[in-house]
Amino acid sequence: PQVRQTILAATDIVGYHTYLNLVKDLTVGKECHGSDNRVELDRSKLALDLAASGKNVVVISSGDPGIFAMASAVLEVLDKEAKPEWQTIDLQIAPGISAMQAAAAAVGAPLGHDFCAISLSDILKPWEVVASRIASAAEADLAIAFYNPISSQRTWQLTAAKEILIKTRSGTTPVILARNLGRPGQEVKVITLGELVPESADMRTVILIGSSQTKLIPRADGNNWVYTPRSYQ
Repeated sequence: PQVRQTILAATDIVGYHTYLNLVKDLTVGKECHGSDNRVELDRSKLALDLAASGKNVVVISSGDPGIFAMASAVLEVLDKEAKPEWQTIDLQIAPGISAMQAAAAAVGAPLGHDFCAISLSDILKPWEVVASRIASAAEADLAIAFYNPISSQRTWQLTAAKEILIKTRSGTTPVILARNLGRPGQEVKVITLGELVPESADMRTVILIGSSQTKLIPRADGNNWVYTPRSYQ
């Protein structure tokens, strides 16, 4: 409700074209400023400038804006450029449901114990950093949410991540593939780590990797509930 009311009260909507299309029913009569998905900082500057000019601006983001999304980009611009006219803006961040939460809820509670979230994109950080974090998470036996697992330009990172995980995690470890969450064509599938291949995912997919404690419970419909117990043994 908070997000919906915030959008309805806005004069200007700033966002990635795809995300603007998802809320087009709420933006009738508003000034929409669409842009490509790789210009987050430019989008943030535009939003701050519009707000400083007196507009009521909403920056659209998918999932939760504070998790691999636009809230960090807006704050980064505010921190690094710090235009005087931006300092009086009433900046608010409306929470949402992240893809990992929606994916987990669709199959049960695979994030019911300690977990972490890692983006497999090496656009904003070196792959060596990504690989080190995957290895540390695997060694710590954390359940893991992989964001940005693969794209047309990044085709090898998911395989590399699996190769790191398989050193310490069983090939039978439950893996959840969740695509287009909350949108038409939503798909959620449970496979094993051994079955995970690049063709399993795209940029609209979030992948949840179970820990050594993650379990399956058969359901009457032939599918499985997936959960990680709260206690660790």
